[in-house]
Amino acid sequence: MNFETDKKEKYMVLFFAGAETHETKFNVFTGSFIRLMCEILNRDFEFIKGIYYKLPARNVLWALNNAQKPIAEPENSRITTAAFRQIVSAGLSPDTQLVIIASSSGTVVAAQTACYLARQNRNNVYFHKPFHLVLGASMISEKSDLFRQLLHYHKEGTIGTIIHAEVQDEGDTSAAVGGITRKEAYSNAFGLMCPWLSKNYHAPSFLNTHPLTGHIHRKRSKTVQKALDYIDIILVKHKLAGEYYCERAVSVIKGEKL
Repeated sequence: MNFETDKKEKYMVLFFAGAETHETKFNVFTGSFIRLMCEILNRDFEFIKGIYYKLPARNVLWALNNAQKPIAEPENSRITTAAFRQIVSAGLSPDTQLVIIASSSGTVVAAQTACYLARQNRNNVYFHKPFHLVLGASMISEKSDLFRQLLHYHKEGTIGTIIHAEVQDEGDTSAAVGGITRKEAYSNAFGLMCPWLSKNYHAPSFLNTHPLTGHIHRKRSKTVQKALDYIDIILVKHKLAGEYYCERAVSVIKGEKL
């Protein structure tokens, strides 16, 4: 493999973080993921901003309300418009290979933005290559109209690789919490928070953030290992940013574990 040739290929990796995120304040996973991806990709990595409310609960509510189907008019949504504009106004070459990565409640924002971008880019208005999409620790159900629309764009050729099931933590009961209707989403969310009142969920509660006994979703968000696992799957196993950045990722992961 000619790494110099691969290095010249244009990549841009964009990250949509979860509900606890602020513009400059992150949990351990998010902060570590951003730090490591910047070390690997340098200027070919960006963190999507302007899509968060100050209160994490509002970010979760937005995700619960929008996890079921594509927003009918995404251009009228402050959240999707902010994300879309950051992507298309970044001055990227049309030949850039775009990779969109998201985690937790950020998966809903990313999926909605991906549908918006795929629709707008059908005639290669912005990018010539199908963009890749990674939805980790996802709130989106694979049975939802939103996920099915992503698959439709994949079959159409506007979205390339979609990684979903592979980046869910084993035993994470918050996966697919968004369901296929808003009623189901809120029922699931209640069950997650109060599992002792639910037939579908078990302890610990999603509200339990203890690093040892808490809910696995919350425990994993407090670790650097989750960031390393994501990077290994995305950049090393699937090589979504090419051979050059695969080798960079291998080196950075090795150095982090020393």
